Amino acid sequence: MMDTRTEEAVGLLRRLVATPSVSRDEARTGDLLHAFLAERGAAPERLHNNVWARSAGFDPARPTLLLNSHHDTVRPAASYTRDPYDPAVEGDRLYGLGSNDAGASVVALAETFLAFRSRPLPFNLVLALTAEEECMGERGIRALLPVLGPIDMALVGEPTGMQAAAGERGLVVLDCTARGRSGHAARNEGINALYIALDDIARLRTFRFERESALLGPVGIAVTQIEAGTQHNVVPDVCRFVADIRTTDAYTNEETVEILRRAIRSEAVPRSTRIRAAAVADDHPLMRAARAAGRRTFVSPTTSDRTLMPFPALKMGPGESERSHTADEYVCLSEIAEGIAVYETYIEKLASEL
Repeated sequence: MMDTRTEEAVGLLRRLVATPSVSRDEARTGDLLHAFLAERGAAPERLHNNVWARSAGFDPARPTLLLNSHHDTVRPAASYTRDPYDPAVEGDRLYGLGSNDAGASVVALAETFLAFRSRPLPFNLVLALTAEEECMGERGIRALLPVLGPIDMALVGEPTGMQAAAGERGLVVLDCTARGRSGHAARNEGINALYIALDDIARLRTFRFERESALLGPVGIAVTQIEAGTQHNVVPDVCRFVADIRTTDAYTNEETVEILRRAIRSEAVPRSTRIRAAAVADDHPLMRAARAAGRRTFVSPTTSDRTLMPFPALKMGPGESERSHTADEYVCLSEIAEGIAVYETYIEKLASEL
C-alpha cells in the first residue's frame, strides 16, 4: 500500500511518461511540471523548458541547495516490445520511456521540495526540473544556472539506487587526423597515414598521466573509431580516428588535451572541453550528510548535468543506472517511495551539518 505522497508522485510520473519529451522537445512535460507545482502553491517559474521554484522565505544571506533532475529523454530504442509512452504498472514496476532516467528522480525531488519548501532550514532550497540533459543542450541547465543566482551546492537526481555518487569523470572527444603522402602501394611509395595513426593509437593505449585523482583514479583513454583509405592499391594520405577521453580533477580538460597533443603526431581537435570532472571533497557537508543518512558513496561511470555545475554536487536518485536508455525501461514503485524517504532524511541530515 502506497502512502499519499508516493501515490501523488507515481501519478505525476505516469503523466510524464505518457507525454513524449525527447531532448529539445520537452515543452509538454514542462507544462505538466509547471502546472503541478503551481497547483501546490510553489510559485514556479520557467525558462525555455526548464521549470524551477524557490522555497518560501528565500534569503540570499543563507546558502542555497539546488535540487535538480531532468525531464527530457533519449529516443526510444528500436527493440522496445511495449509502447514506450504507455505507463503501465505491473506489480511493483512502472514501465515507460524516462521512468527510470530520470522521471523517478523528478517526481521524488518535487515531492521532497514541496515537503520542505516552507519549513525552517539553515539553507534555501531551489528546485530545478530541467531540459536537454540527454543532449547537453544549450537551453537546459546551462541556460538556467545564470538565472538562478548564487548556488552553493546541489543534489542531482539520477538513477543510482539511492546511493551517493561523490564524483564522475568528465568527457573530451578528440577528433584526430594523421596526415601522410599518397603513393602506389605496389611500389611502397608515399607516407602511410594509417601507420602514423596506428603508432599514435598504440601510444594512447599505453599512455599514463603523471598525476592521478585520489577519488576518480586515472584518466581513461579509448580509441573508438578509425577511417582511412580510398582503395586497396593507394597508400592513404589521411587517416582519421576518434578518442574518447574520460577526464578527472587531476587536470583541467584543456590541460588533458594539450598533454595528449604533445604525445602524438596526429592533429587532435576536441569537440568540446566543457564536460568537466566533478568530485566532492570527503569532508564537505554533502558527503557528511550522505554518510549520516546511511548512503554508500561511489564514483559514477556516467556523466550528467552535474558536470556543468561550478559548485559541489552529489548525484543520487531512485532507479538503477543500467536500466537507462534500454528497451522496456522501468522503475519500481518501491524505489520511488524509498527515494522520497531518503531525500527527506538526507535534507534533515544536511541541515544538521550546516
